[in-house]
Amino acid sequence: MSELQRKAQKRGISSMLPPMPPKGTSSGSRGLSLGQPRKRDFSQLPWSDYFHTSQDVEVDKDVFRVYKRGTEGPVVLFLHGGGLSSLSWAVLSSLVTKSVRCQCLAMDFRGHGDTMTANEEDLSVDTLARDIGNVITALYGDETIPPIIMVGHSMGGAIAIHAAIKYLVPSLAGLIVIDVVEGTAMEALQGMQGFLRGRPKQFKSLEYAIEWAVKSGQIKNLESARVSMVGQLKRCSAEHQEASDQVPCFSSSEAIAEEDEEQDKPKEDSSAQQSASVSSSVPYTWRVDLSKSEAYWKGWFEGMSNLFLSCTVPKMLIIAGVNRLDRELTVGQMQGKFWMHVLPQCGHCVHEDQPQKVADALASFLVRHKLSESLDDFDRPSPAC
Repeated sequence: MSELQRKAQKRGISSMLPPMPPKGTSSGSRGLSLGQPRKRDFSQLPWSDYFHTSQDVEVDKDVFRVYKRGTEGPVVLFLHGGGLSSLSWAVLSSLVTKSVRCQCLAMDFRGHGDTMTANEEDLSVDTLARDIGNVITALYGDETIPPIIMVGHSMGGAIAIHAAIKYLVPSLAGLIVIDVVEGTAMEALQGMQGFLRGRPKQFKSLEYAIEWAVKSGQIKNLESARVSMVGQLKRCSAEHQEASDQVPCFSSSEAIAEEDEEQDKPKEDSSAQQSASVSSSVPYTWRVDLSKSEAYWKGWFEGMSNLFLSCTVPKMLIIAGVNRLDRELTVGQMQGKFWMHVLPQCGHCVHEDQPQKVADALASFLVRHKLSESLDDFDRPSPAC
């Protein structure tokens, strides 16, 4: 019994004192058992959790990969940015179809994702815009084409504008571009090669690539990174494997376990084990070498702002900050020529970082312009214009 307790007992107030902690423990925070930190899951998520079907669309001898969700309503055609793939729209597609009646189509540009073309290196604005029209024509053939709302991110937004101006998309009913403005895009091109050189050239596994994307801030939403990163990568060929360029492991508290759980598994055939070992040891690299497409960069964005403003269909611009507006778009926004939504605290991949907010903006746009009808009582965000 402590001295304090003996004195309290004499005074008859011992019952008012809190119980003493057991010996060997501390009443401070050091005595609390906080448990082991939770490890984040960087494993791949299948595209089928978000899209209903995938289809390889043949145009001449080229094959374009298209993912689809939904069967009714207008078509929301998603066009990804440079170096990305249609899987970057996976989470957003699943969310927007829960708010409004629509179909979502997402296509891989040539040289990207699972699209295979005879000329993978021709990423000129004319070729990419023509590919969009050809894929739509091949998809629907002689059928009546439903209203189409093009939604493009970065390079995809610029190509969408060119396709709209050239009337390459039949029944175009709306145009939405995400985080692409001519002025800031042209300025960013000056540092693009440096940015590309600063990325890892190879990844030991797909899980490491997903971990890098999230921790480097390229994609701030873990769920989206888990489904979309695979579309940006491909297996290295044997002659291009460079162990020194593989991304290193991160902190031990969030390290990715890749080798355990062997004891509890039944032994497999030795040949199967060897095949699996070889497959898992082959690193990943980028699907497209964007540094080689520099000759096309200026053509993607030059004159884009005025072209966007001249499109006659309803338009919306979604950006991560108002400071990204150039003079033409600032004047156009003040004149009410397009809707604008600003989503701060996002990176460049706005639709992946904040898919729910972008889905709400898209749903509000479709309902406002009577292109679709609401499936629930979602709160329509108010546009800046």
